[in-house]
Amino acid sequence: MKTSLLFRAGVASLALAAVSISAHAQQGPKPTPEMQAIIDKDNGRHFGTSPEDPGPLAKDISPALTPAAIDKVMRKVADWQLKESQPYFDKIWTWSVLYSGFMAASDSLGDPKYRNVMAEMSEKFEYQPRNPDKLPNADDISIAQTYAELYLAGGKKDAKIIAPTIHTLDTVMPLETLRPGDPRIPWWWCDALFMAPAVYTRMYAATGDHKYIDYMNAQWQHTYDLLWDKDEHLYARDASYIPKRGPNGQKIFWSRGEGWVIAGLARTLQFLPKDDPRRPFYVQQLKDMAARVAELQDKDGQWHASLLDAEHFPAAETSGASLFVYGMAYGVNEGILDKAKYMPVIRRAWAGLLNNVYADGRLGNIQQTGAEPAYYRPSASYTYGVGGFLMAGSELKRMAKKK
Repeated sequence: MKTSLLFRAGVASLALAAVSISAHAQQGPKPTPEMQAIIDKDNGRHFGTSPEDPGPLAKDISPALTPAAIDKVMRKVADWQLKESQPYFDKIWTWSVLYSGFMAASDSLGDPKYRNVMAEMSEKFEYQPRNPDKLPNADDISIAQTYAELYLAGGKKDAKIIAPTIHTLDTVMPLETLRPGDPRIPWWWCDALFMAPAVYTRMYAATGDHKYIDYMNAQWQHTYDLLWDKDEHLYARDASYIPKRGPNGQKIFWSRGEGWVIAGLARTLQFLPKDDPRRPFYVQQLKDMAARVAELQDKDGQWHASLLDAEHFPAAETSGASLFVYGMAYGVNEGILDKAKYMPVIRRAWAGLLNNVYADGRLGNIQQTGAEPAYYRPSASYTYGVGGFLMAGSELKRMAKKK
Protein backbone atom coordinates (compact mmCIF):
# COMPACT_ATOMS: atom_id res chain seq x y z
CA MET A 1 0.00 0.00 0.00
CA LYS A 2 2.81 2.45 0.85
CA THR A 3 4.48 1.78 -2.50
CA SER A 4 1.19 2.44 -4.31
CA LEU A 5 0.59 5.71 -2.47
CA LEU A 6 4.12 6.92 -3.12
CA PHE A 7 3.84 6.00 -6.78
CA ARG A 8 0.58 7.86 -7.16
CA ALA A 9 2.00 10.91 -5.38
CA GLY A 10 5.07 10.86 -7.63
CA VAL A 11 2.96 10.61 -10.76
CA ALA A 12 0.77 13.46 -9.54
CA SER A 13 3.80 15.68 -8.88
CA LEU A 14 5.24 14.95 -12.31
CA ALA A 15 1.89 15.71 -13.91
CA LEU A 16 1.67 19.00 -12.01
CA ALA A 17 5.15 20.01 -13.12
CA ALA A 18 4.52 19.06 -16.74
CA VAL A 19 1.22 20.84 -17.02
CA SER A 20 2.58 23.82 -15.09
CA ILE A 21 5.10 24.51 -17.84
CA SER A 22 2.48 24.40 -20.58
CA ALA A 23 -0.07 26.37 -18.57
CA HIS A 24 2.40 29.15 -17.78
CA ALA A 25 3.57 29.30 -21.39
CA GLN A 26 0.07 29.33 -22.88
CA GLN A 27 -1.30 32.82 -22.75
CA GLY A 28 -4.50 34.06 -24.26
CA PRO A 29 -4.82 37.12 -26.48
CA LYS A 30 -4.04 40.46 -24.89
CA PRO A 31 -6.99 42.38 -23.43
CA THR A 32 -8.73 44.78 -25.77
CA PRO A 33 -8.76 48.47 -24.76
CA GLU A 34 -12.28 47.99 -23.38
CA MET A 35 -11.17 44.98 -21.34
CA GLN A 36 -8.07 46.80 -20.14
CA ALA A 37 -10.23 49.67 -18.91
CA ILE A 38 -12.11 47.23 -16.65
CA ILE A 39 -8.84 45.71 -15.46
CA ASP A 40 -7.47 49.15 -14.61
CA LYS A 41 -10.67 50.02 -12.75
CA ASP A 42 -10.64 46.75 -10.79
CA ASN A 43 -6.99 47.17 -9.89
CA GLY A 44 -7.62 50.76 -8.84
CA ARG A 45 -10.37 49.57 -6.51
CA HIS A 46 -7.96 47.04 -4.98
CA PHE A 47 -9.93 44.00 -6.13
CA GLY A 48 -6.61 42.56 -7.26
CA THR A 49 -3.54 43.02 -9.42
CA SER A 50 -2.13 41.75 -12.71
CA PRO A 51 1.60 42.55 -12.86
CA GLU A 52 3.69 41.93 -15.94
CA ASP A 53 6.14 39.89 -13.87
CA PRO A 54 4.50 37.99 -11.00
CA GLY A 55 7.59 35.92 -10.35
CA PRO A 56 7.97 32.15 -10.62
CA LEU A 57 5.27 29.57 -10.16
CA ALA A 58 5.17 27.61 -6.93
CA LYS A 59 7.32 24.50 -6.71
CA ASP A 60 6.58 23.55 -3.11
CA ILE A 61 2.95 22.43 -3.49
CA SER A 62 1.40 19.12 -4.49
CA PRO A 63 -1.95 18.29 -6.09
CA ALA A 64 -2.24 15.17 -3.95
CA LEU A 65 -5.66 15.05 -2.29
CA THR A 66 -4.30 14.52 1.20
CA PRO A 67 -5.08 16.72 4.21
CA ALA A 68 -1.47 17.89 4.51
CA ALA A 69 -1.09 18.81 0.84
CA ILE A 70 -4.43 20.61 0.72
CA ASP A 71 -3.70 22.48 3.94
CA LYS A 72 -0.34 23.67 2.63
CA VAL A 73 -1.65 25.23 -0.56
CA MET A 74 -4.75 26.67 1.11
CA ARG A 75 -2.65 28.37 3.76
CA LYS A 76 -0.15 29.61 1.18
CA VAL A 77 -2.85 31.24 -0.96
CA ALA A 78 -4.94 32.48 1.97
CA ASP A 79 -1.98 34.13 3.73
CA TRP A 80 -0.84 35.89 0.56
CA GLN A 81 -4.35 37.14 -0.14
CA LEU A 82 -4.94 38.30 3.41
CA LYS A 83 -1.73 40.34 3.40
CA GLU A 84 -2.59 41.85 0.02
CA SER A 85 -6.20 42.69 0.67
CA GLN A 86 -6.85 43.36 4.36
CA PRO A 87 -6.16 47.13 4.17
CA TYR A 88 -8.85 47.49 1.51
CA PHE A 89 -11.75 45.40 2.83
CA ASP A 90 -15.13 46.55 1.53
CA LYS A 91 -18.75 45.37 1.45
CA ILE A 92 -19.00 44.90 -2.32
CA TRP A 93 -19.52 41.37 -3.68
CA THR A 94 -15.94 41.06 -4.92
CA TRP A 95 -14.94 41.02 -1.26
CA SER A 96 -17.86 39.07 0.16
CA VAL A 97 -16.89 35.99 -1.87
CA LEU A 98 -13.40 36.20 -0.42
CA TYR A 99 -14.87 36.48 3.06
CA SER A 100 -16.80 33.24 2.47
CA GLY A 101 -13.53 31.64 1.42
CA PHE A 102 -11.75 32.84 4.54
CA MET A 103 -14.55 31.47 6.73
CA ALA A 104 -14.32 28.10 4.97
CA ALA A 105 -10.52 28.10 5.26
CA SER A 106 -10.64 28.81 8.98
CA ASP A 107 -12.93 25.84 9.57
CA SER A 108 -10.97 23.56 7.26
CA LEU A 109 -7.53 24.45 8.60
CA GLY A 110 -8.65 24.55 12.21
CA ASP A 111 -7.10 28.02 12.40
CA PRO A 112 -9.20 30.81 13.92
CA LYS A 113 -6.98 33.49 12.37
CA TYR A 114 -9.08 34.02 9.25
CA ARG A 115 -12.41 33.89 11.10
CA ASN A 116 -11.12 36.39 13.64
CA VAL A 117 -10.25 38.78 10.82
CA MET A 118 -13.74 38.29 9.42
CA ALA A 119 -15.25 39.07 12.81
CA GLU A 120 -13.21 42.28 12.99
CA MET A 121 -14.28 43.23 9.46
CA SER A 122 -17.94 42.57 10.23
CA GLU A 123 -17.87 44.63 13.39
CA LYS A 124 -16.16 47.47 11.52
CA PHE A 125 -19.00 47.49 8.98
CA GLU A 126 -21.58 47.22 11.77
CA TYR A 127 -22.95 44.05 10.14
CA GLN A 128 -24.55 46.11 7.38
CA PRO A 129 -25.00 45.00 3.78
CA ARG A 130 -23.85 47.25 0.98
CA ASN A 131 -26.19 50.11 0.09
CA PRO A 132 -28.63 49.34 2.93
CA ASP A 133 -30.72 52.44 2.19
CA LYS A 134 -31.07 51.79 -1.57
CA LEU A 135 -33.00 48.48 -1.76
CA PRO A 136 -29.84 46.37 -2.04
CA ASN A 137 -29.68 43.70 -4.74
CA ALA A 138 -28.27 40.17 -4.52
CA ASP A 139 -24.67 41.36 -4.82
CA ASP A 140 -25.19 43.93 -2.08
CA ILE A 141 -26.49 41.42 0.48
CA SER A 142 -23.93 38.69 -0.26
CA ILE A 143 -21.71 39.82 2.62
CA ALA A 144 -24.50 38.71 4.97
CA GLN A 145 -23.45 35.10 4.31
CA THR A 146 -20.44 35.80 6.50
CA TYR A 147 -22.47 37.71 9.11
CA ALA A 148 -24.89 34.80 9.43
CA GLU A 149 -22.08 32.25 9.68
CA LEU A 150 -20.46 34.26 12.46
CA TYR A 151 -23.80 34.42 14.27
CA LEU A 152 -24.31 30.66 13.95
CA ALA A 153 -20.72 29.91 15.00
CA GLY A 154 -21.24 32.04 18.08
CA GLY A 155 -24.20 29.97 19.20
CA LYS A 156 -26.85 32.48 18.11
CA LYS A 157 -26.07 34.65 21.13
CA ASP A 158 -25.44 38.08 19.65
CA ALA A 159 -28.56 39.36 17.91
CA LYS A 160 -26.89 42.54 16.67
CA ILE A 161 -24.94 40.46 14.15
CA ILE A 162 -28.03 39.58 12.12
CA ALA A 163 -30.37 42.47 13.00
CA PRO A 164 -29.34 44.63 9.98
CA THR A 165 -29.76 41.67 7.64
CA ILE A 166 -33.23 40.93 9.01
CA HIS A 167 -34.19 44.57 8.42
CA THR A 168 -32.76 44.59 4.89
CA LEU A 169 -34.41 41.35 3.82
CA ASP A 170 -37.74 42.47 5.27
CA THR A 171 -37.42 45.55 3.07
CA VAL A 172 -36.64 43.80 -0.22
CA MET A 173 -38.71 40.60 0.10
CA PRO A 174 -42.09 42.26 -0.54
CA LEU A 175 -40.87 43.68 -3.88
CA GLU A 176 -42.22 41.88 -6.93
CA THR A 177 -39.44 43.21 -9.15
CA LEU A 178 -35.86 44.31 -8.53
CA ARG A 179 -36.97 47.79 -7.52
CA PRO A 180 -40.03 49.96 -8.08
CA GLY A 181 -39.96 51.07 -11.71
CA ASP A 182 -37.47 48.36 -12.69
CA PRO A 183 -39.32 45.43 -14.32
CA ARG A 184 -36.47 42.95 -13.96
CA ILE A 185 -36.93 40.04 -11.58
CA PRO A 186 -34.92 40.36 -8.33
CA TRP A 187 -32.34 37.76 -9.37
CA TRP A 188 -32.18 38.63 -13.07
CA TRP A 189 -28.57 37.49 -13.63
CA CYS A 190 -27.13 34.05 -12.89
CA ASP A 191 -24.43 35.37 -10.54
CA ALA A 192 -27.24 36.22 -8.13
CA LEU A 193 -27.77 32.51 -7.50
CA PHE A 194 -24.50 32.47 -5.58
CA MET A 195 -24.87 35.86 -3.94
CA ALA A 196 -28.38 35.73 -2.48
CA PRO A 197 -29.86 32.24 -1.89
CA ALA A 198 -27.16 31.26 0.61
CA VAL A 199 -28.01 34.38 2.62
CA TYR A 200 -31.64 33.30 2.88
CA THR A 201 -30.90 29.70 3.83
CA ARG A 202 -28.45 30.86 6.50
CA MET A 203 -30.98 33.34 7.82
CA TYR A 204 -33.47 30.49 8.10
CA ALA A 205 -30.88 28.55 10.11
CA ALA A 206 -30.28 31.62 12.25
CA THR A 207 -33.93 32.48 12.95
CA GLY A 208 -36.04 29.41 12.19
CA ASP A 209 -38.34 31.64 10.10
CA HIS A 210 -39.44 29.72 7.02
CA LYS A 211 -40.27 32.88 5.09
CA TYR A 212 -36.65 33.03 4.02
CA ILE A 213 -36.82 29.58 2.46
CA ASP A 214 -40.13 30.34 0.78
CA TYR A 215 -38.77 33.52 -0.75
CA MET A 216 -35.56 31.84 -1.89
CA ASN A 217 -37.42 28.98 -3.54
CA ALA A 218 -39.74 31.34 -5.39
CA GLN A 219 -36.98 33.62 -6.65
CA TRP A 220 -34.71 30.78 -7.79
CA GLN A 221 -37.61 29.39 -9.80
CA HIS A 222 -38.10 32.75 -11.52
CA THR A 223 -34.40 32.87 -12.45
CA TYR A 224 -34.49 29.27 -13.65
CA ASP A 225 -37.50 29.95 -15.84
CA LEU A 226 -35.76 32.95 -17.38
CA LEU A 227 -32.17 31.75 -17.86
CA TRP A 228 -31.94 27.94 -17.80
CA ASP A 229 -30.95 26.39 -21.14
CA LYS A 230 -32.67 23.03 -21.25
CA ASP A 231 -30.44 21.80 -24.09
CA GLU A 232 -27.06 22.77 -22.66
CA HIS A 233 -27.97 22.33 -18.98
CA LEU A 234 -26.32 25.67 -18.27
CA TYR A 235 -27.53 29.17 -17.39
CA ALA A 236 -27.40 32.22 -19.62
CA ARG A 237 -25.63 34.99 -17.76
CA ASP A 238 -28.75 37.12 -18.16
CA ALA A 239 -31.61 37.36 -20.66
CA SER A 240 -29.60 39.56 -23.05
CA TYR A 241 -27.21 36.65 -23.67
CA ILE A 242 -29.85 34.16 -24.77
CA PRO A 243 -29.79 35.26 -28.44
CA LYS A 244 -26.09 36.16 -28.50
CA ARG A 245 -23.44 34.01 -30.12
CA GLY A 246 -19.69 34.03 -29.66
CA PRO A 247 -16.94 34.37 -32.30
CA ASN A 248 -17.31 30.67 -33.16
CA GLY A 249 -21.07 30.91 -33.64
CA GLN A 250 -21.83 29.01 -30.42
CA LYS A 251 -23.92 30.12 -27.47
CA ILE A 252 -22.01 32.10 -24.85
CA PHE A 253 -21.67 30.33 -21.52
CA TRP A 254 -19.27 32.11 -19.21
CA SER A 255 -17.27 29.84 -16.94
CA ARG A 256 -17.50 32.06 -13.87
CA GLY A 257 -21.21 32.56 -14.39
CA GLU A 258 -21.78 28.79 -14.41
CA GLY A 259 -19.41 28.52 -11.46
CA TRP A 260 -21.53 30.97 -9.49
CA VAL A 261 -24.55 28.75 -9.97
CA ILE A 262 -22.86 25.43 -9.19
CA ALA A 263 -21.25 26.86 -6.05
CA GLY A 264 -24.50 28.60 -5.19
CA LEU A 265 -26.31 25.29 -5.34
CA ALA A 266 -23.83 23.78 -2.91
CA ARG A 267 -24.04 26.69 -0.49
CA THR A 268 -27.84 26.69 -0.69
CA LEU A 269 -28.09 22.97 -0.04
CA GLN A 270 -25.82 23.28 3.01
CA PHE A 271 -28.58 24.97 5.01
CA LEU A 272 -31.73 24.01 3.10
CA PRO A 273 -33.93 21.78 5.28
CA LYS A 274 -33.53 18.11 4.37
CA ASP A 275 -37.30 17.72 4.07
CA ASP A 276 -37.90 20.81 1.95
CA PRO A 277 -40.10 19.77 -0.99
CA ARG A 278 -37.95 21.83 -3.35
CA ARG A 279 -34.70 20.13 -2.35
CA PRO A 280 -34.86 17.55 -5.19
CA PHE A 281 -34.93 20.43 -7.67
CA TYR A 282 -31.59 21.79 -6.44
CA VAL A 283 -30.08 18.32 -6.27
CA GLN A 284 -31.06 17.67 -9.88
CA GLN A 285 -29.70 21.06 -10.93
CA LEU A 286 -26.34 20.20 -9.39
CA LYS A 287 -26.31 16.82 -11.14
CA ASP A 288 -27.23 18.30 -14.52
CA MET A 289 -24.75 21.15 -14.37
CA ALA A 290 -21.90 19.04 -13.01
CA ALA A 291 -22.36 16.54 -15.81
CA ARG A 292 -22.25 19.22 -18.51
CA VAL A 293 -19.31 21.07 -16.99
CA ALA A 294 -17.37 17.81 -16.67
CA GLU A 295 -17.87 17.22 -20.40
CA LEU A 296 -16.32 20.63 -21.13
CA GLN A 297 -13.17 20.14 -19.05
CA ASP A 298 -9.86 20.26 -20.93
CA LYS A 299 -7.44 17.35 -20.78
CA ASP A 300 -5.19 19.43 -18.52
CA GLY A 301 -8.03 19.73 -16.01
CA GLN A 302 -8.85 23.36 -16.67
CA TRP A 303 -11.70 25.32 -18.24
CA HIS A 304 -11.80 28.38 -20.46
CA ALA A 305 -13.56 31.69 -19.84
CA SER A 306 -15.95 30.76 -22.66
CA LEU A 307 -16.93 27.17 -22.03
CA LEU A 308 -17.89 26.46 -25.65
CA ASP A 309 -15.08 28.39 -27.33
CA ALA A 310 -11.58 27.28 -26.42
CA GLU A 311 -10.29 28.50 -29.78
CA HIS A 312 -10.94 32.18 -29.15
CA PHE A 313 -10.43 31.98 -25.36
CA PRO A 314 -7.50 29.56 -24.99
CA ALA A 315 -6.28 30.61 -21.54
CA ALA A 316 -7.30 28.80 -18.37
CA GLU A 317 -9.73 30.66 -16.11
CA THR A 318 -9.43 29.81 -12.43
CA SER A 319 -12.32 31.58 -10.71
CA GLY A 320 -14.86 29.48 -12.59
CA ALA A 321 -12.75 26.35 -12.16
CA SER A 322 -12.48 26.90 -8.41
CA LEU A 323 -16.24 27.23 -8.10
CA PHE A 324 -16.71 24.09 -10.20
CA VAL A 325 -14.38 22.11 -7.94
CA TYR A 326 -16.17 23.40 -4.87
CA GLY A 327 -19.61 22.42 -6.15
CA MET A 328 -18.52 19.03 -7.45
CA ALA A 329 -16.58 18.16 -4.31
CA TYR A 330 -19.57 19.14 -2.20
CA GLY A 331 -21.76 16.93 -4.40
CA VAL A 332 -19.44 13.94 -3.96
CA ASN A 333 -19.13 14.53 -0.21
CA GLU A 334 -22.90 14.62 0.17
CA GLY A 335 -23.53 11.56 -2.00
CA ILE A 336 -25.27 13.63 -4.66
CA LEU A 337 -22.65 13.04 -7.36
CA ASP A 338 -21.14 9.67 -8.20
CA LYS A 339 -17.66 9.46 -6.72
CA ALA A 340 -16.27 7.11 -9.37
CA LYS A 341 -17.39 9.44 -12.15
CA TYR A 342 -16.39 12.78 -10.66
CA MET A 343 -13.18 12.08 -8.75
CA PRO A 344 -11.09 11.99 -11.95
CA VAL A 345 -12.64 15.32 -12.97
CA ILE A 346 -11.94 16.82 -9.55
CA ARG A 347 -8.37 15.51 -9.41
CA ARG A 348 -7.54 16.94 -12.83
CA ALA A 349 -9.20 20.23 -11.94
CA TRP A 350 -7.32 20.64 -8.67
CA ALA A 351 -4.01 19.85 -10.35
CA GLY A 352 -4.90 22.36 -13.05
CA LEU A 353 -5.69 25.04 -10.49
CA LEU A 354 -2.41 24.51 -8.68
CA ASN A 355 -0.59 25.16 -11.95
CA ASN A 356 -1.70 28.77 -11.53
CA VAL A 357 -0.32 29.29 -8.01
CA TYR A 358 2.83 31.40 -7.83
CA ALA A 359 5.72 31.04 -5.41
CA ASP A 360 4.45 33.85 -3.19
CA GLY A 361 0.90 32.44 -3.01
CA ARG A 362 -0.75 34.46 -5.80
CA LEU A 363 -3.49 32.58 -7.64
CA GLY A 364 -3.36 33.66 -11.29
CA ASN A 365 -5.55 33.47 -14.39
CA ILE A 366 -8.58 35.01 -12.69
CA GLN A 367 -10.67 37.03 -15.09
CA GLN A 368 -11.47 40.61 -14.10
CA THR A 369 -15.06 41.59 -13.25
CA GLY A 370 -17.57 41.53 -16.08
CA ALA A 371 -20.47 39.63 -17.54
CA GLU A 372 -18.89 37.58 -20.31
CA PRO A 373 -15.65 35.89 -21.36
CA ALA A 374 -12.67 38.23 -21.69
CA TYR A 375 -8.88 38.27 -21.87
CA TYR A 376 -6.43 38.80 -18.99
CA ARG A 377 -2.82 38.26 -18.03
CA PRO A 378 -1.73 34.92 -16.53
CA SER A 379 -0.82 36.86 -13.37
CA ALA A 380 -4.32 38.31 -12.92
CA SER A 381 -5.48 37.66 -9.36
CA TYR A 382 -8.70 38.96 -7.84
CA THR A 383 -10.35 38.52 -4.45
CA TYR A 384 -13.43 36.61 -5.55
CA GLY A 385 -11.39 33.98 -7.40
CA VAL A 386 -9.33 33.34 -4.30
CA GLY A 387 -12.53 33.03 -2.29
CA GLY A 388 -13.72 30.30 -4.63
CA PHE A 389 -10.34 28.56 -4.42
CA LEU A 390 -10.43 28.48 -0.62
CA MET A 391 -13.98 27.10 -0.65
CA ALA A 392 -12.84 24.41 -3.09
CA GLY A 393 -9.94 23.50 -0.85
CA SER A 394 -12.23 23.26 2.16
CA GLU A 395 -14.45 20.69 0.45
CA LEU A 396 -11.47 18.73 -0.79
CA LYS A 397 -10.09 18.67 2.75
CA ARG A 398 -13.43 17.33 3.98
CA MET A 399 -13.22 14.67 1.28
CA ALA A 400 -9.65 13.74 2.18
CA LYS A 401 -10.51 13.36 5.86
CA LYS A 402 -13.24 10.84 5.01
CA LYS A 403 -10.73 8.36 3.58
